[in-house]
Amino acid sequence: MDGFTVPATITGLAVLALLVAEQQELRWGVWLTKPVASTGFVLAAVGVGATRTPTGSTVLVALLLCWLGDVLLILRHHKRAFLAGLVSFLLGHVAFAASFLQRGVDVTTFALAMLLVGVATALVARWLIPKVETKMQTPVAAYMLVISVMVALSVGTVAKQGGMEIVVGAVAFFLSDLSVALDRFIRPAFIHKLWGLPLYYGAQLTLAWSVRVTT
Repeated sequence: MDGFTVPATITGLAVLALLVAEQQELRWGVWLTKPVASTGFVLAAVGVGATRTPTGSTVLVALLLCWLGDVLLILRHHKRAFLAGLVSFLLGHVAFAASFLQRGVDVTTFALAMLLVGVATALVARWLIPKVETKMQTPVAAYMLVISVMVALSVGTVAKQGGMEIVVGAVAFFLSDLSVALDRFIRPAFIHKLWGLPLYYGAQLTLAWSVRVTT
């Protein structure tokens, strides 16, 4: 338990400091706190045994890709860095999806979940995509598709194997991505970070904690 509690606490405190830095628009503060917050969820996964099982190792890869995405997105005004961050997170979602497949997925439940999540994502895409610059529309659409599949797979996994925290983490990750989209493509505002950042880091810690089921 301590292997999770200490890094999770570090992440929590760093997120609070990150929110202060974002609210005060202190870029040095963001550079200082965001990598620390993200390192916490990586160490939390290691602390509960991520390196000791194939599924845990896949989750760890996903978390490392998200760590990289977090650092790249600090350069939010640089389009190439943002695109690289988007790709890193997309691969992170693919890795999480792979970990769900490793655990096992109820195909019928996955199909039903994919239908529901797909409808919700399509509605968001219909509203969001026209507001995205042309060069970014295809990557954003691909990202939305991948994260939708990831969420649906998490539901299918819980139906077959249990572990409700998997769905909680996946859905929270999905919603936190919406806050990033609102801030990047609709209107930059601290309010998006105020709810999006805690939700994102909570999602990562939850998915890191889920590894304990397989150890």
